[in-house]
Amino acid sequence: MNYIKQFAFAGAALVALSAQAQKKQYTIAEATNGISGALAPKGLKQVSWEPGTNKMYQVANDAWFSTHFPDGKVDTVLRLKELNEATGGKLKSIPAIKWIDKGYVYYQTGNDLKKGTKTAGGFMWENWTSLPEKAANTVIDKSLNIAYTIDNNLYIIKKDKQTVQLTDDKDKNITNGASNVHRNEFGIEGGIFFSPNGNKLAYYHMDQTMVADYPVVNWLVTPAVNENVKYPMAGGTSHQVQLRVYSLSTGKTVTIQTTGPKDQYLTNISWSPDEQYVFIAVVNRDQDHIWLNQYNAETGAFVKTLFEETSDKYAEPLHPLTFLPESNDKFIWWSQRDGYMHLYLYNTEGKLLQQLTKGKWIVNEILGMNKEHQQIIISASKESVLEKHSYTVNWNNGSLRRIDYNEGVHTTLPNENGEYVYDVFSAAGVPKRTTVLGTNNGFSQTLMDAPNTLADYDRPEIRNITLRADDGTPLYGKLILPTNFNARKKYPVVVYLYNGPHVQLVRNSFPESNNLWYEYMAQRGYVVFCMDGRGSSNRGYKFESATWGKLGTVEMEDQLKGVAYLKSLPFVDAERMGVHGWSFGGFMTTSLMLRHPGVFKVGVAGGPVMDWKMYEIMYTERYMNTPEQNPQGYEDANLLTKVKNLQGKLLLIHGTDDATVVWQHSINFIKKAVDENVQVDYFVYPGYEHNVRGKDRVHLMQKITDYFDTYLK
Repeated sequence: MNYIKQFAFAGAALVALSAQAQKKQYTIAEATNGISGALAPKGLKQVSWEPGTNKMYQVANDAWFSTHFPDGKVDTVLRLKELNEATGGKLKSIPAIKWIDKGYVYYQTGNDLKKGTKTAGGFMWENWTSLPEKAANTVIDKSLNIAYTIDNNLYIIKKDKQTVQLTDDKDKNITNGASNVHRNEFGIEGGIFFSPNGNKLAYYHMDQTMVADYPVVNWLVTPAVNENVKYPMAGGTSHQVQLRVYSLSTGKTVTIQTTGPKDQYLTNISWSPDEQYVFIAVVNRDQDHIWLNQYNAETGAFVKTLFEETSDKYAEPLHPLTFLPESNDKFIWWSQRDGYMHLYLYNTEGKLLQQLTKGKWIVNEILGMNKEHQQIIISASKESVLEKHSYTVNWNNGSLRRIDYNEGVHTTLPNENGEYVYDVFSAAGVPKRTTVLGTNNGFSQTLMDAPNTLADYDRPEIRNITLRADDGTPLYGKLILPTNFNARKKYPVVVYLYNGPHVQLVRNSFPESNNLWYEYMAQRGYVVFCMDGRGSSNRGYKFESATWGKLGTVEMEDQLKGVAYLKSLPFVDAERMGVHGWSFGGFMTTSLMLRHPGVFKVGVAGGPVMDWKMYEIMYTERYMNTPEQNPQGYEDANLLTKVKNLQGKLLLIHGTDDATVVWQHSINFIKKAVDENVQVDYFVYPGYEHNVRGKDRVHLMQKITDYFDTYLK
């Protein structure tokens, strides 16, 4: 009998091993781009809400259709064949149809805009307009006005289809309506701001003539061509910005009369609902003082400062005002004044009415409003810093209520009246679940539960890790074990890191590793470790500002806590540890190799900052002050003075067209390595800017993998 049991057990073990052997291994292409491509969990396509309704639209089977909630009534609104017949087009699939306002949609093919007007029988389509070939920064307003830039000047196509050129600056270094004002810091995503009813247009006017030229060479033509860009480096001369307002009715333009130094920052542009005023969060060059100012939109005159905020480190406004529905005098302001990003209700006299959200957690987004229930719909990290959930907040009393039900990271889109939200979330073990939820009526309907696209792959065990910084702060990480893990073996380790501002790597989402390349490396016999140290986002002001004035110091202390943890594991080979990161992570990788030599045998640093004096003003001076104000901080972080400390193997990778971390960072490092007789490996990607995307990213990740295989295995 015992022999029979043993035979049965052995047979079961063989079956299990056979099943394991049949599991697929990732290709490098799948590990690199698969989770955003062929291995992406399925979801609905082109989801939107029709303004003013409970109808949710999506695309499937060459049709655009709506679902009404809560009754679930489905209507096919448009078929591809019908659209082509109506427009004379030859589209092969339903294009990205976007709502302009209630009753109006549009889509774009090339430079041509097609507009659909809703009728009782569907949509009536017309050729709306054709944008010029060089049109950029296009903004389509619900007023049916269209603004765009050509080179450095601003144009508008009015709803009567008349085209007006608003500016005529001849110098290409004076731009109007461009999206790169203040290098997209302070939450700036664009430079064109229509007033609520489309009667006026505010826009950034940026003068960069005083900023030093920086050469970016196009090596893909013969002979190579230099294309100068304006790059204001820390401590240097910054650009100067104004806000101007154009009246569509009068054709006149006024300049908003901001006073103060010309290199201050004009951020978070907001309109009053009645279009009479413009609000600007003015930030000084030192970035430690904010003035929320009100200006007359008709004359440009300063009206008043509503309030000020100051900090002994930095104050960073990231969001424009959000006025309450049908209110011209009550708005929401975002602030970290209590240590966490929360919402505050003010009136336009500058009086604080109340703090709406509070606690040791972060508000991530204002998603919408529910006027009937007097609620703001937000996303926040209240349940866990590793998750994101949606909530309603009563704007009268701050009452907070969670909308969704499941652990994980939720992405939420409410309809215009805030009665329903389209909710997509993933978590450990949940690839993607798509649901519609009622914000106040308990309604919940799952529309799709995506199958696990990774089910057939040989996936590693992933452990959630919590360590403690020197000050006791919890640090969250993930440990990915090799597939076919044997606790009696010794494995090489790759530490992947970023650990810089505004980035969080470790979250409760799918895939559980957060990156298929980690799993690919685990299949190749590596332990992979990733941890968000102090300086990372979503943890509050104290956590994020702990690195202020000394970038690359506190962050390394925390990452070395991770190293100590790894060394404590009996299956980790402490003599075979590698580290890899890009951008700030490239700076961190190189810092660890030079400031703590011998800890890591191999490092791969992509697009790395080597000397913060060579990085742009807005970002660097926020976290480091100027080189004159903080010489010791800059010197400690300067990796060009520490090249001779290198032990082990270091591969540097850079894009030749990088205008974010300019190529000179790694070029200067290589020159210093030659001067110091230090051997460093180097690879460039011609024509690429700050990162390598698309199919060529597969080449990049193969290069990185090969380097670790060569020197770490």
